[in-house]
Amino acid sequence: MSGVRRLPQIIWLTVVWVLLWGTISLKIVLGGLLVAVVVTLLFPMPSMDPRLPLRPLPLLRLAGFLTVDLALSGVQVGWETLRYGPRARAGIIAVPMLAGSDRVITMVAGALALAPGSFVLQIDRRRGVWYVYALGLRGPADVDRVRRMVLHLQRWVIAAFGTAEELTACEQGLVGS
Repeated sequence: MSGVRRLPQIIWLTVVWVLLWGTISLKIVLGGLLVAVVVTLLFPMPSMDPRLPLRPLPLLRLAGFLTVDLALSGVQVGWETLRYGPRARAGIIAVPMLAGSDRVITMVAGALALAPGSFVLQIDRRRGVWYVYALGLRGPADVDRVRRMVLHLQRWVIAAFGTAEELTACEQGLVGS
């Protein structure tokens, strides 16, 4: 990675260093710069496309989807807990992966972890499968509901932040169903 591309990382690490010390002095700032340079040289970040595609309207739809999902998930987990208590059922569901980029995978996994009652147990990139834990599985309809929700979430994330290739593949139905 070139020095110019490392500059934001060096600045950020220096800011974190100063914040950890809790005071600003020339010695602390210079020490932070030195540590930041050494860290970026010894542990270089993988090269990524610096441009984050950002589509405002799909981003708003994603935010709305996540807000509704968060509220509904909270109600569903509460109901499951009150109604069934320790007899609450859960399971692991395999869901096709619609995009393999680190950006999309990280955002989808983070979004799934936000909502109560579900999280990603494993990501099998080779096979293109998410393994998602979900609470409240009483039958095939519940499994299908969770699978559809994860597929929708992936589509919303790809629409908001995916690369042009991922967006095209998702829109044309070349991946997932």
